[in-house]
Amino acid sequence: MADQVMPMLILKDIHKSFGEVDVLKGISVTINKGELITFVGPSGCGKTTLLRIVGGFTKLTSGQVILDGVDISSLPPDQRPTKMVFQNYALFPHMTVAQNIAFGLKIKKWPKDKMKNRVTELLSLVHMEGLGDRTIDRISGGQQQRVALARALSLEPKVLLLDEPLSNLDANLRVVMREEIRKIQERIQITTVFVTHDQYEAMSISDRILVLNKGIIQQVGSPWDIYQHPANEFIAGFVGYVNFFEGAVKSKNGVTGAALVSTPQGDVEITIERPDVGVGDNIVMIIRPESLKLVPPDQAGTGNLLGGTLESYMYAGSLAKCTVSIGAKKLVVDQYNPAEAIRFEEHEKVGVVIPRKVHVLAKGTFIKL
Repeated sequence: MADQVMPMLILKDIHKSFGEVDVLKGISVTINKGELITFVGPSGCGKTTLLRIVGGFTKLTSGQVILDGVDISSLPPDQRPTKMVFQNYALFPHMTVAQNIAFGLKIKKWPKDKMKNRVTELLSLVHMEGLGDRTIDRISGGQQQRVALARALSLEPKVLLLDEPLSNLDANLRVVMREEIRKIQERIQITTVFVTHDQYEAMSISDRILVLNKGIIQQVGSPWDIYQHPANEFIAGFVGYVNFFEGAVKSKNGVTGAALVSTPQGDVEITIERPDVGVGDNIVMIIRPESLKLVPPDQAGTGNLLGGTLESYMYAGSLAKCTVSIGAKKLVVDQYNPAEAIRFEEHEKVGVVIPRKVHVLAKGTFIKL
């Protein structure tokens, strides 16, 4: 268990410029042995550049890449104990599945019997037993992804790098392969860096997520922390949909954190756990659509009930996505299992229940990017 908290990969103050354009602006993060961390962010944020710097495919401008205690910053890709699975898999079409997997072993001049045993082992690992003699054009996209993964693992790298490896697959297969990658990673306990533009993919597969924007780390944390406790407005809005609800603190209990917040839509009672937020401060409440509740506008005994008008109701089987206007404010409310919930018609008066437990940001401390 002690190995699980030992650093495997340390990135120290990584800078990268292309001409006058600063792509990475001082990235520092420690990645533990056996951890799967995902770099995520909008297009152009620098996530793929950072991954390629780790693999040696892009030279850094300044900083250090330290892998298992060794500075590998100046080493070429073939001399680093890392292996990359590229977005297009980069398989050799003229070779069989087994020959593709064995390619790196052949370059390293492994004995034939040892190489054969290793290929058999890897085919089993990626659930492709019996398919070693197939050519690449005779296997599916998901199987090609498995072959690329097996080839990357053949020489037992210390760090596996995955550059949007699922982007060429259809939605259903993406989910299946996402689960397979995670199971394989956990089984062999290989330190893995995953890059994706899909926030939900990052949430489902990662031990931790590193969110980048414009070459700067916005937050590093578990999927739970990133979603439930975003560090700033950018994080809150980037990972899933969110309602921003502004107000001012009218009163606050210094012991329990119970607070009364005045908003243009009415007063609400919430719990503010941040000691740096006090009476008179302007705040923004981060409210996810699934935490709001749609009720009749006159429902008695309901705390934090704000009256509004149902502007739209989009039914999608297990979920109805509702938009409610409360004065000039629009809130998105997710109504799960709508068949068992109260059905409201568009333009009908409704009530929205604001939860007491919400994540709070102090207004003026946002990072708007």
